[in-house]
Amino acid sequence: MILVTLTISIVLSFIFFIYIENKTWSNVLTGIAIICAVLSTFYIVKNDHDHYGMKQVTETTAQPIYSVGKSKQMQMVLYQPIGSANKKQVYIYQKSADTKKKSHTRAKDDTSNKVVRINGESKMITKTTRWKYKNKTAKLWFGIADEGNKLVKQHNTLYINKDWLVLSTTQAKALQKKMADKAYQAKLKTAGKAFVEKQVMAAMQKNPTMSAADRGKLVKQAIAEFQAQAVKKLIASLK
Repeated sequence: MILVTLTISIVLSFIFFIYIENKTWSNVLTGIAIICAVLSTFYIVKNDHDHYGMKQVTETTAQPIYSVGKSKQMQMVLYQPIGSANKKQVYIYQKSADTKKKSHTRAKDDTSNKVVRINGESKMITKTTRWKYKNKTAKLWFGIADEGNKLVKQHNTLYINKDWLVLSTTQAKALQKKMADKAYQAKLKTAGKAFVEKQVMAAMQKNPTMSAADRGKLVKQAIAEFQAQAVKKLIASLK
């Protein structure tokens, strides 16, 4: 509407100045039209520069996060550093467990990310701030400028389960390569077997009458503990 007003004011000022023979009325009406054109221009600039007639509105959304890793024993979220200084990162995750498509946070300066470790299920809380018109009148006047819903900033808080890995894409590739190495797998298998046997022997010394079911549970716990330690050591070696 404001652009329409500007256009009409310019056209009318030309008509009033050229076609009205009475100089007094011509000057008065032309002056009014020019004033309207100037005011229209002023508010167009003010809307564009200062977002006149608008306000910032923040909306909060929640999104479950699923691991990008295929292994249930090694669930992870990845990040890709932006720039050589590594001051900002783009985080990579999945929106559902069965999808093959990876999702990621925005790679823009208006977007910030923070990782918080938790005990529960992984999720992402997103706070998005956009410009909105204050009322219908403001939208009527400035809506044609298409400034509504313009993004101001976005902040993502990724609540990641403490048992998950948070790795850079470079670390993830190195980890994948190392885990596929046959020599490393053989070494890991030998060390794992010795670790489990040691745990079981220690438990049996404390409780010689331990049932087969309890031994089975102990073995599973020992395997999980060894795997966690092995991954932790491997990740530390990649940093």
